[in-house]
Amino acid sequence: MAEQAKRAEATFGAGCFWGVEATFRKVPGVFATAVGYLGGVIDNPTYEDVCSGTTQHAEVVKVVYDPRRVSYEQLLEVFFENHDPTTLNRQGPDVGTQYRSGIFYHDETQAAAAREVLKKFDASGRFRRPIVTEISPASTFWMAEDYHQQYLEKRGVTSCHI
Repeated sequence: MAEQAKRAEATFGAGCFWGVEATFRKVPGVFATAVGYLGGVIDNPTYEDVCSGTTQHAEVVKVVYDPRRVSYEQLLEVFFENHDPTTLNRQGPDVGTQYRSGIFYHDETQAAAAREVLKKFDASGRFRRPIVTEISPASTFWMAEDYHQQYLEKRGVTSCHI
């Protein structure tokens, strides 16, 4: 039981998953990340399937973290501070439902925290437009192809357009 308390999962969609993954990998207390697809209508989608815009999947990052070192609320703050949650189905030059802003919760505690932090950021005046981030239960996470995992690190690039 104590071992379980050392690891928790969070799943976020904030546009192109390459930069989002790189951002979360830098957070102290994060053990691992994986990029993939979530929320669609077909099983085991490929990148090409998702980019077609017909599968309804979001590009997401699964974050495995130590809740004793970093709280879920802190991860939510990283999420909101590192993308534009006010653009529907778009991040920078990337357009399509796969690039939507989304928090995919794993339990009701995460759902409540997500709603609370979203409300806080929406009321903060930081954004000129209302936040359109989707808050939905996590469904099946489909791991993206190997070449997408830690994409920026493999190429020696430190950031994307987020």
